[in-house]
Amino acid sequence: MSSTIEVHSENVRRVAPSAEFSAQARVQSLEQYQALHKESLDEPDKFWTRESAELHFRKPWNELVKWEPPHAQWFVGAELNVSESCLDQHLTNGLADKAAIIWESEDGLSLTLSYAELHARVCELASGLRSLGIKSGDRVAIYMGMCPEAVIGMLACARIGAPHTVVFGGFASDSLRDRILDCEASCVLTQDGAPRRGKVIPLKATVDTALSGETTIQHVVVYRRMGDKMDIEMQPGRDVDWQELTSGAPTGKERDAEVVDAEHPLFILYTSGSTGKPKGILHSSAGYLVGTHVTTKYVFDLRPDDVYWCTADVGWITGHSYLVYGPLSNGATCLMYEGAPNHPDWGRFWQIIERHKVSILYTAPTAIRAFIKAGDHWLEKADLSSLRLLGSVGEPINPEAWNWYHAKVGGGRCPIVDTWWQTETGSIMTTTLPGAASAKPGATGLPFFGVEADVVDSDGNSVDPLQAGRFVVRRPWPSMLRSIWGDKERFQAQYFSDVPGAYFTGDGAYFDDQGYFQVVGRIDDVLNVSGHRLGTAEIESSLVSHESVAEAAAVGRPDDLTGQALVVFVVLKPGFEANDAHAATLKEQVAGDIGKFARPEEIRFADGLPKTRSGKIIRRLLKDVAAGQEITGDLSTLEDQSVLESLLAGR
Repeated sequence: MSSTIEVHSENVRRVAPSAEFSAQARVQSLEQYQALHKESLDEPDKFWTRESAELHFRKPWNELVKWEPPHAQWFVGAELNVSESCLDQHLTNGLADKAAIIWESEDGLSLTLSYAELHARVCELASGLRSLGIKSGDRVAIYMGMCPEAVIGMLACARIGAPHTVVFGGFASDSLRDRILDCEASCVLTQDGAPRRGKVIPLKATVDTALSGETTIQHVVVYRRMGDKMDIEMQPGRDVDWQELTSGAPTGKERDAEVVDAEHPLFILYTSGSTGKPKGILHSSAGYLVGTHVTTKYVFDLRPDDVYWCTADVGWITGHSYLVYGPLSNGATCLMYEGAPNHPDWGRFWQIIERHKVSILYTAPTAIRAFIKAGDHWLEKADLSSLRLLGSVGEPINPEAWNWYHAKVGGGRCPIVDTWWQTETGSIMTTTLPGAASAKPGATGLPFFGVEADVVDSDGNSVDPLQAGRFVVRRPWPSMLRSIWGDKERFQAQYFSDVPGAYFTGDGAYFDDQGYFQVVGRIDDVLNVSGHRLGTAEIESSLVSHESVAEAAAVGRPDDLTGQALVVFVVLKPGFEANDAHAATLKEQVAGDIGKFARPEEIRFADGLPKTRSGKIIRRLLKDVAAGQEITGDLSTLEDQSVLESLLAGR
């Protein structure tokens, strides 16, 4: 049996940026990109010294990188505080009065904070946290919704040198408890509740439940987001009102930023696979800041007048890197939306873009496919002419969704940056810089500066173009994870044991003859069907290309004859019937696109797919449904329990 994933279709379409866009871009041609990429690999000291010059270091580094696999140190000897690059430096460079955050809530509230105002609020909270005895090195958990105070909390922790661990507000109490205990956090920042689809998520009550047993928490700081609309229990001696803490916070030196070493931990962010204990991914200060700063500047081709909207929640790495640290260190104006994309209807996103004149939109393929299913008429009601650049993040985007995004949302004029990266990488690793290179729908593109990417077979040997294999990174990069919190052995085994000296991403990928990378899915999502190793992404892309299909998710079911039988869950667009004849049509679609061996054994029509609150499909649940097995494992991240119940009822 082959040890690599087979590639059976190759999209050759290229979409070039307009001459007008390229003429104003930071990187204006493929030749300029290639020269910069070569410099970043051959002369890294020169490259990173120049590219990090905009950031605020209290003490310069004396060595760029120390690499003793699997451990890397970057900007060795440097001292800094990350919050100074995101806030303080903008008070003296002419951006003090510029909007840093434009916030809109689902229930109609709005707020704009300038850099000066954001700085003041961060300093107040930092002083308040210090008054509670929280010091450099102490861990602080943040369990909040999408309000500005979540960002203020992150930056306040960075300011006092206390590594934060943001726990997505959709996690249940057990998941919150596990993360608090793992990193031994001493304080939680939370809020009474957060609006979501017209209801209120009781965040403080969840915190209370999480802390009801064993805990390391000494203080709970509570922001009254809902005010008098919501009653909460405040435990004397433990719980502190956010407003009272910040209004009475000390001034003077208590507002100063804690100067830390370049490798000082900035945050721990937990991520998990389909099974096993969540991994506390540890990121450092200087390397992470430089990585997010430089990628934000170049990938999104930032301009001073941009209104930039990354739709990710702050509880995920995308929110950390491209809502908070990357954009703010660049002095960008960031839109922040608290609420669901379809409340009160599917026009909400497009109305926000029109209302705030958003120029850059960075969102997930899952959201894009949901918008396709909802219908074009929602976005046709809004003026989207302010948009000049679109981005995709979180999973491979199929060409059909890419084309719709480009034509309908971007009006055919906006380049799309399809970005591949991970919680572990900290910042974007592959993409096409929007003014420099043509985009290839469905492909994540070219390596970013400082990234030496490769595709290898099971023996670690580089493969030829269009031969899929394991996606690896050959050398260290500034924003890479430093470890798994409290588990160095797992860090080594999971990321650096497959190919000596190289980071294994866990993804399968291939590249074409122009060096464009395309991710075909997680290696553990590869299906073995009749001796063929098939990536789920290619199967799903074939189905979504059919005019009737809004979403598809392919999984394997154990089969004595073929090893695995291919089962695909399909969500149809309105107006199409779910019947045997249509299932047969879709099976033939896959057979025609990929080959008869890839024809699904079964098409299961569904009203929806089980997803996390961040929009990712929970494939392990679909595997259990397809196999007729009992549903096991944590369901705390499931967005809609009724979707799973409907699938179980129909199997």
